[in-house]
Amino acid sequence: MGGLTGRGPAAPVLVVGAGPVGLVVACELLQRGIPVRVVDAGRGHSAHSRANVVWPRNLELLDRIGVTGDLLDIGHRLAGTAFYSRGRRLATAWMSRLPDSPYPFALTLPQHDTERVLRRRFADLGGTLEEGVRLTALADTPGGPAVKLEHEGGRVEELEPGWLVGADGAHSTVRKELGIAYDGPPVDVSFAITDARLTTTLSEDLSHYCYAPSGAMVLGPMGDGVHRIALSVPHDAYDDGNPPPLEMFQQVVDDRAAGRSRLEELLWSGSFRVRVRIASAFRSARCFLVGDAAHVISPAGGQGMNTGMQDAFNLAWKLSGVIRGEFGEAILDSYDTERRAVSHSVARSTELLTKAGLVNTPAKVALRDAAFIAADRSGLFQRKIAPQLGQTAVSYDGDRHPRLPVMVSGGSEPGDAPARPGGGWPAVDRDRHTVLLWPGRRTPPPDWQRTRDRLRRALPEGTPVLDLTRAVPKGLAAALGPGPAVAVVRPDGHLLARLDPRRPQETTDLLTRAAHLRSRP
Repeated sequence: MGGLTGRGPAAPVLVVGAGPVGLVVACELLQRGIPVRVVDAGRGHSAHSRANVVWPRNLELLDRIGVTGDLLDIGHRLAGTAFYSRGRRLATAWMSRLPDSPYPFALTLPQHDTERVLRRRFADLGGTLEEGVRLTALADTPGGPAVKLEHEGGRVEELEPGWLVGADGAHSTVRKELGIAYDGPPVDVSFAITDARLTTTLSEDLSHYCYAPSGAMVLGPMGDGVHRIALSVPHDAYDDGNPPPLEMFQQVVDDRAAGRSRLEELLWSGSFRVRVRIASAFRSARCFLVGDAAHVISPAGGQGMNTGMQDAFNLAWKLSGVIRGEFGEAILDSYDTERRAVSHSVARSTELLTKAGLVNTPAKVALRDAAFIAADRSGLFQRKIAPQLGQTAVSYDGDRHPRLPVMVSGGSEPGDAPARPGGGWPAVDRDRHTVLLWPGRRTPPPDWQRTRDRLRRALPEGTPVLDLTRAVPKGLAAALGPGPAVAVVRPDGHLLARLDPRRPQETTDLLTRAAHLRSRP
């Protein structure tokens, strides 16, 4: 640790980085009564935030910390994403036609607005954000992390938190100090980006991916006439001292976009270069990486912040359970394996989407366009691409632990009430595995009540149980299957296992293993 001696008192968890991902981790822990300390090097708020879309799956998960309603109040809803080539519409991925989400739409809003909502929730839960505090050294000792923090003004602090979460971005000091490799596929693309006031003939309830021989662009409505525009540009065409001008954006929009659009004003503009990177490990003993510290992926599809938030949710319910003595520490191994696998999957899909927008030879353009049209007409685009974009298709350990179409809030404390939509979506417990009793799609079998009662008696005391005897949304019914079943659901809404209700001991044994050994049966 380079000569560190005295140790100061520390909260059980230190979160380094106060972007959306770090704030989600902190809110999750605080609402379970776990003291958490959040430090940030001082990047502060920025009007130039790049992430501007929250997909259906994350709207579900954000209910866990009680902020979905606030985001819905200020965001702009999109029904889906349309894809074009040289002005011709090829295909559409409709969020509004997802059968298995209580939030069948995407929400667009600037990242700084998302952060503002999360910061307010963090403060409401009793959190205090320490800005201008930089982690400069980290030793991953057998007894836990030992860190050095430098404050504005030069004060140096040494402490040993029980756990450390690195949410400090793509240039993560936490990751570097842990010596974790950060590599990725050969995707290297530069983008110019702006939020602009726009007059356009394009639909305001869709985002628009437009391909042309000269390159790709996306145009995403954000409400009140403001649109996010991102387009591929040559490397080093622009920098902080030479931001992309309105005239360039207008020229590219005229060349690549469908419809007719006129830029009235740039609210800001900038450029950035994307090199896809994924950490070789997301966990090292009692230290974890989340968000951009763990992975940077192509911005195609707007998956980056959403993927990072899902890191935060996956980690936080497990870590809080371990700290409270409800789960064995081995459950934390699954954070690394589950989220790294998902990150690689998202990186592959966004890489394909990026490359699809950059093809420019006549033969490849014709092949891409024909593939998109065929997939759209056959329904494949809606069945596969829409759930991928909306992140409702996320599954762990292959297809063993798919996301179930349920609410994932279950909070009972003041301020924790979810922004619950209609439609009869059941809500699983926020902190514990929930048992769903499913009689099947048809009339329950004659002995269903007796089977159900036997199972209830066999369950560990305090197990949350939902009896799905009333009608449930079609998407949930399809996921649970045609026949009677017991579905054990994780706190993040992923299916742990589907079991035979006539064998209650199997369910009891599974709940015991899930709590004390690992997250998979």
